Amino acid sequence: MTVLKTSLRNFLAHKGRMALSAIAVLLSVAFVCGTLVFTDTMNTTFDKLFQVTSSDVTVSAKGASDTGETTSDTGKPPVLPAAVVGRIERAPGVKSAEGTVFSTSVTVVDADKEKLSPTSGAPTIVGNWNTNDARTMKITTGAAPQGSGQIMVDADTAKKHHLKLGDDIGVITAVGTHQARVSGIATFTVTNPGAAIFYLDTKTAQQALVGRTGVFTNVNVTAAQGVTDARLKRDVSAALGTGYKVQTAKEVADANQQDVKSFLDVMRYAMLGFAGIAFLVGIFLIINTFSMLVAQRTREIGLMRAIGSSRRQVNRSVLIEALLLGVVGSVLGVGAGVGIAVGLMKLMGQIGMHLSTDDLTVAWTTPVAGVVLGVVVTVLAAYLPARRAGKISPMAALRDAGAPADARAGVIRAVIGLVLTGAGAASLAMAAGSDHATTGSAWLGLGIVLSLIGFVVIGPLLASGVVRVLGAIVLRIFGPVGRMAERNALRNPRRTGATGAALMIGLALVACLSVVGSSMVASATDQLDKTVGADFIVQSDNGSVITPQAVDALKSTPGLERVTEYKILPVTMTTPDGKVSKNASLNAADPSYAEDLRTKTVQGDLADAYGADSMSVYAGFAKDHGIKLGSRVGVAFKDGRTAKLTVRAITSDEVVVDKGAMYVSIATAKKYVPADKMPLDLLFFATAKEGQQDAAYKALKASLHDYPQYTVRDQTDYKQALKDQIGQLLNLIYGLLALAIIVAVLGVVNTLALSVVERTREIGLMRAIGLSRRQLRRMIRLESVVIALFGALLGLGLGMGWGATAQKLLALQGLKVLEIPWPTIITVFIASAFVGLFAALIPAFRAGRMNVLSAIATE
Repeated sequence: MTVLKTSLRNFLAHKGRMALSAIAVLLSVAFVCGTLVFTDTMNTTFDKLFQVTSSDVTVSAKGASDTGETTSDTGKPPVLPAAVVGRIERAPGVKSAEGTVFSTSVTVVDADKEKLSPTSGAPTIVGNWNTNDARTMKITTGAAPQGSGQIMVDADTAKKHHLKLGDDIGVITAVGTHQARVSGIATFTVTNPGAAIFYLDTKTAQQALVGRTGVFTNVNVTAAQGVTDARLKRDVSAALGTGYKVQTAKEVADANQQDVKSFLDVMRYAMLGFAGIAFLVGIFLIINTFSMLVAQRTREIGLMRAIGSSRRQVNRSVLIEALLLGVVGSVLGVGAGVGIAVGLMKLMGQIGMHLSTDDLTVAWTTPVAGVVLGVVVTVLAAYLPARRAGKISPMAALRDAGAPADARAGVIRAVIGLVLTGAGAASLAMAAGSDHATTGSAWLGLGIVLSLIGFVVIGPLLASGVVRVLGAIVLRIFGPVGRMAERNALRNPRRTGATGAALMIGLALVACLSVVGSSMVASATDQLDKTVGADFIVQSDNGSVITPQAVDALKSTPGLERVTEYKILPVTMTTPDGKVSKNASLNAADPSYAEDLRTKTVQGDLADAYGADSMSVYAGFAKDHGIKLGSRVGVAFKDGRTAKLTVRAITSDEVVVDKGAMYVSIATAKKYVPADKMPLDLLFFATAKEGQQDAAYKALKASLHDYPQYTVRDQTDYKQALKDQIGQLLNLIYGLLALAIIVAVLGVVNTLALSVVERTREIGLMRAIGLSRRQLRRMIRLESVVIALFGALLGLGLGMGWGATAQKLLALQGLKVLEIPWPTIITVFIASAFVGLFAALIPAFRAGRMNVLSAIATE
């Protein structure tokens, strides 16, 4: 009980000093809990949606996916004959059956040809208004569509794009473009996860989406009273026979939920990973806090030992303080985590994915996990300072506080740090020299962990040298004040090392990812320059196929020397070694594709692969299956016949564009695949006539004006799109890393604040002999700047080493250009100085307000 009272007294006596450490715990726990609550809420939302929108049993074509996604490579959904509805209605246990038709392979535009698709990545769905949809949507304005000239839109899409009754809408599909006017607006009675939904009448939907009436994509079946879904499925399956996909409501919901779960799992683990980084940075803050508090209470602890307190009691006292800190920070973090989850839901609403707070899901495991994690991390971080406190002898009561650390322990730490750093460097070297990406990745991961731990352990030794160099460059120009700031940073290298290490971790990851991202862009750009001979690339940004109407418009564009079609054909391949490769694919293109993409070959000439009954394979596939030039491969085309194709070229694996592709000519594909089963083009390559590139570029855009679902890019546009995609990903990662950097900044603030308290008497004496308040504040700010620059220098250097090693592994995949983004690196380094200035504002202000006489009288 005495130990508990002492711990409570010390905790409350230093509550101000504990606050920043508590904030670090709070932020880390909040990020973890916010992630769990947010993803659980999304799961709940989609669970409810799928349960409500699924009929008792759903019947679809055998080629349809389990999730109801009906898009095929022909641009049209697989369908059922309308007569199937009557057969289902006559099955036992059926109360009703209703045919529906819908497609997600659509682009919907307004009168100005602007897309009405969601920006959140959710699908655009066009279908017929039916009884099942009426269960989840209520018509709030206008009426349901009647006739080919009418269309109904969901309320969220109407609000976002300012649509009203009578507005013109264009529905673009593989069949063509259907024009209609808004006849009604329907509001979701359940949470809308962000999809844009448009409704036509049944006959119009069939004609617009499939190109003919008398067919459906699905049949929604409702069970009679007392009939289970499982029994209904058996009865319907028996009535229909084979050739149909029959699913219960649970099976449809589970299939849809599995797709969502895969996405949410990636999101959850990624965000938890960044929360883990924040926790790691917070550990340094907590260690520093308790180390400095123990050092400042050396005399007090010595007196406790002198009057009978045991080492265990002193150790336990410090750990109880850490326990209190962990509990307070974690409990507040759980509450803040719910707030973060709500904020994320609001943010998702801004980009079109509407999540209701009515579905807010806080599982009992979330607060428990948050509190346990926060407390365990805090107590473990405080263990070393607690152990150090337990070693203080009774004689420490006779010495000044803050006795120097054990020199022997410092030597051992330096040796361990050098060994770990050397092992990390050796692992990174092994990764860079690896011939296989899998092996190299393992060495890279080990190297990152060992080098990071090594730099953390060796931090005090590095601080002694690096701070002197930084001081000579940055601080000496400030005269005596700068020299005092340098000496203050060097006074306790262990503290400076730990504070700099917290900032080092976040900036090391920033530098590593910047190098990797820049190298990927530079490598891809280099590959495009070397391999792509076409002037323009035409494709859909969402992967949709190109409709025949758009193909005709594209081919009739003036100023083009050649146009190359490009398709993907699903096939089953039987290789000479007797192995069967299911779910394989061939890239079918016009012979001019050999000029549009100058793919390197290891054997043969790629142009020969576009001859009759010929093909190419890539080197890895050829090696695995014993294929040589002249080998014959059995190719069973989906929805077509089986062919024996002769291998005329073997392409290199060291490419970026079309890596792992196997080519065949479209003419060969047409020989074995019926015209009505032939997949539509996935993209087009076009080359302008000599000297007419600019005119052809404008003409292509004009030709495709009525097809806004497709984008025309020249090589400059394509490179910029690639750069933007990687840049958006990096910006997202930097945003998540910002939490760790914020915690690191709190660490700098806490270190300076506690350092000011530790040096109270010294500051009073300096003020007494003539140091002005302005000079005192500058000294503390400069000390903060040099600590921040120390952490930045270590982090950026370490991160660039990681990034350069990672690029060596990317080179095995064809990304061979290493590019260091010096503007980003230099900007981050300079920004670190401003971080140091910001962190010193409050400690410097408090130091400047000290009463000189009171400070001198402090023991």
